[in-house]
Amino acid sequence: MTTVAASATPAEATARPHPRPRLDWRLRFAVLSLIWGFSFLLIKVGTEGYAPFQVTLGRLVFGTAVLAAAMVVRRERLPRGVRTWGHLTVAAFLLNALPFSLFAYAELTIPSTLAGICNATSPLWGMALSLVALSEDRPTRVRVAGLGIGFLGVLTVLGAWQGFQGLDATGTAMALLASLSYPIGWIYVRRTLAGSSESHLSLTGAQLLLATIQLAVVTPLFTSLPTRFSPLPLLAIVALGVLGTGVAVLVQYGLVAEVGPTTAQMVTYFIPVIATAAGVAVLGESLRWSTPVGAVIVLVGAALTQVRKGA
Repeated sequence: MTTVAASATPAEATARPHPRPRLDWRLRFAVLSLIWGFSFLLIKVGTEGYAPFQVTLGRLVFGTAVLAAAMVVRRERLPRGVRTWGHLTVAAFLLNALPFSLFAYAELTIPSTLAGICNATSPLWGMALSLVALSEDRPTRVRVAGLGIGFLGVLTVLGAWQGFQGLDATGTAMALLASLSYPIGWIYVRRTLAGSSESHLSLTGAQLLLATIQLAVVTPLFTSLPTRFSPLPLLAIVALGVLGTGVAVLVQYGLVAEVGPTTAQMVTYFIPVIATAAGVAVLGESLRWSTPVGAVIVLVGAALTQVRKGA
């Protein structure tokens, strides 16, 4: 959901070129947008039958299985070196285990539409963090303006002028914290794993495996086995893992390799639109005027934070 979000995988700098796919990149871009846009709906449905940690664990198990199958097909091996595995353990927590769990808990009390819009704030958090964490990523007036506009959009979505009435503060804070976790993880990966000789598939597979282990340890401590297995929520978890985590990661890195990270990350701006449409049309979630208006402002601000000098 990764937006490049929701990918939650090692930096694109580690990707190796692949043979040109037969399916046009625009179609794959659209598919990726749909998959990640619908992920918030799938999380909501999953939590209707299972605990948030169980939803996250299931998502990671099925997502890891997809990556493992891809590694077998491409004859890739897991990374070597204690240092690499150590960095991947941190990346797995910041980019998978923590944000996936936070979004699952958040959607117990907030609509999937709001969770999808909160996810779109990741570029804003990334811009703010880069000011202090990445000395080579200097801000411009346009990018700083985008940061201000983006957070104005967040306040609009949340209805700040009404005193945040009808808003679950805890759930919203969890969703925003999940969105903040992604750029923290990206910066960590950029500082520790960029330029790795390992393939992106190898690193990503190991990262998801480590995140699965982390959730496998935590989940039994905070949840008990379900007394009954609800089929629809279970199907949602399977789809979330296979499509929203496994397949989406493979599609995303194919896009990065073909059209570059700048174009590939534009998927971020379609996710909240699809998440909102899915939440309203499928789940019947209510929509105040401030939600779509604020979302547009957030996306405009996020887009401006990505503008570089000379672009």
